[in-house]
Amino acid sequence: MHINEAARIESARIVEVDIPYAIPFQISGGISYSRKSLIIELKGEGITAYGEAAPFEAPFYSSETIASARAMLIEWLLPRVIGKEFNSIEHLNMTLREGIRGNNFALAGIETGYWDLIAKKNGLSLKELIRYKLEQLGTPEEFLASKDYILSGVSVGIPEDRSYQTLAQWIRNYVEEGYQRIKIKVKPGWDLEAMRVTREVIGPDFPFWVDANSSFAVDEHLDILKQMDAFNCLFLEQPLHHDDLFDHYKLSQEIKTPICFDESLKSLRIARQVLELGVSKIWNLKIQRVGGLLEAIKIYNLAVKNGVAVWGGTMPESGIGAMSILALASFAGFKYPADVEASSRWYGSGHDLIEITMDKEGRIGVPAGIGIGEINRENYHRYGRVVYEVGLKTRMAAD
Repeated sequence: MHINEAARIESARIVEVDIPYAIPFQISGGISYSRKSLIIELKGEGITAYGEAAPFEAPFYSSETIASARAMLIEWLLPRVIGKEFNSIEHLNMTLREGIRGNNFALAGIETGYWDLIAKKNGLSLKELIRYKLEQLGTPEEFLASKDYILSGVSVGIPEDRSYQTLAQWIRNYVEEGYQRIKIKVKPGWDLEAMRVTREVIGPDFPFWVDANSSFAVDEHLDILKQMDAFNCLFLEQPLHHDDLFDHYKLSQEIKTPICFDESLKSLRIARQVLELGVSKIWNLKIQRVGGLLEAIKIYNLAVKNGVAVWGGTMPESGIGAMSILALASFAGFKYPADVEASSRWYGSGHDLIEITMDKEGRIGVPAGIGIGEINRENYHRYGRVVYEVGLKTRMAAD
């Protein structure tokens, strides 16, 4: 099969959306009350395509914020692509990344939009385009297999009232809804007791892990981290500093529970270093964190060739951004339930930009439509506002 990856990007628009969360989402570094995000509209080839840049408002997960990503897009990244023609997804990525350090969330906004553009141009689903690119990378045949659904696991934040009763009730509700794995956010002071309460609700064998979002230190908290072994977690997700590999290696020698990388795993280069260190054979893949789909599939390719289990993570993005990891996480190398969850869990039913639904067995269907599919125009206009437009014409015509 030949796919035409060439496209000229004629104009672009940044739409800032603000969708209220049904329940405030708190991790170790901070709390969010809504999903503020930047939707990047790319126009070219007679097509409108959509990508998403989804950092938080404050820099508690990454160094990027909504404001910094918006500035990077306007001042540096969009000027590189408007009015330009690219011959491949790789060509676009090379152009975006040349001379730019970091800023992966901003990069992902344009990069995922280009994937949507190419998929739509060729009449393909996002999953079909991903498989095509994996074949080019030489991914083993068994890991090119995919399902038409993924299994969803819930990511449970720290209750704003810091109540273990609230935590327990949330978890009971999520298990009843069908989620196939429970993950709770932890930090020093909200750790062992929260884990004990969770295990009381779900029992000793239900799939469970904790996500520290880089909040522990190996020297200060080693005793607590060792005690986590008692809770039969599948792994500990990013327990230590977001830029650290070596202390994670030291910790892996002290505890029995495997370590999973999230924040530290920012690129294919770092993934290769993780392999050489031998610190972790379980990786979280987030499209935003690594700067787009191409880098993500390169990491997936490396992982499956080296016996590393991967699973799909989210920020969470809106339904627009979630389509990329939803499609990728359907491939056979993804071994654990993803953080992609029903839209109703985050925003309440009917408020997302692309509604994601889950059945009672925790399955979310992978869309088979063209590109990322159709967005909810009413919600897009209700929660979004245009903050920047650029193109060959002074202004783009409204959709």
